[in-house]
Amino acid sequence: QVQLVESGGGLVQAGGSLRLSCAASGSIGSINTMAWYRQAPGNQRELVARIIGSGNTNYADSVKGRFTISRDNAKNTVYLQMNSLKPEDTGVYSCNAVVRTPYTSYFANYWGQGTQVTVSS
Repeated sequence: QVQLVESGGGLVQAGGSLRLSCAASGSIGSINTMAWYRQAPGNQRELVARIIGSGNTNYADSVKGRFTISRDNAKNTVYLQMNSLKPEDTGVYSCNAVVRTPYTSYFANYWGQGTQVTVSS
């Protein structure tokens, strides 16, 4: 089993910054994709940013130029640096990882519990 633990959420004023972290632990052979999703009240969950093992990234159009996703493979950790935050960035941010079970070629999808980000105007 694999656990994802997020940290770094909180309340910030518009224009401010936050850095989210998500550490994976447990039975990990390797981690393919790591990503951040968010869900605002009344909205569907949406992809914010994704990073694959090679380091390639992609972002939602709404966060391009403001957010940066990165990962530390040695620590099985993914980060999301969020700058120039806007009230519409408010939501529950959840970490996602696609993890290979050790000694197999089996991949499974895991989610963190989510962390609240609130941006006040």
